[in-house]
Amino acid sequence: MTDTPAIAPDTKDWTWVLERRCTECGFDPGALTREDLAPRIMAAGSVWPARLAQEDARRRPLPTVWSPTEYAAHVRDVAGVMGRRLALILAEDDPMFENWDQDEAALAGGYASADPGEVASQVSSAVGHLAAAYAAVADEQWDRPGRRSNGSAFTAYTLGVYALHDLEHHVHDVGARD
Repeated sequence: MTDTPAIAPDTKDWTWVLERRCTECGFDPGALTREDLAPRIMAAGSVWPARLAQEDARRRPLPTVWSPTEYAAHVRDVAGVMGRRLALILAEDDPMFENWDQDEAALAGGYASADPGEVASQVSSAVGHLAAAYAAVADEQWDRPGRRSNGSAFTAYTLGVYALHDLEHHVHDVGARD
């Protein structure tokens, strides 16, 4: 997979998923509670080992759509970024998050040539850490704020909602729903 076509950068502002249902994957932020975050994050991560064990794990359904392995590598990295951002929110007053370019991460991280078995292990670990971090948030910490470099404001809770949508949306993208 050395000559894989480039994926068009995702320039959408997905923060709208904090307020309304995603028509693509069915995610409904209004149906969530704080108590839902950790178990649903964990559930969204649990599907990847089986999905990446399938024969088509490295095959793109279209030249410009990520393979399941590429999506899983992205999910792994999203879990890590969101875990670091949650830690900042909990440790600092209204931190500004370091910019993260998911498209650059895909290129730099070699998502297209990643080994599905290795990614399966890594995504399980990263998502498990994120779920554990959300399970440990204290009642008085949920409203602590943080901001992205573009000014989008989050709380510990809304960052979790945003992260959960990303994880569940990509489960939908690869047809790995239970």
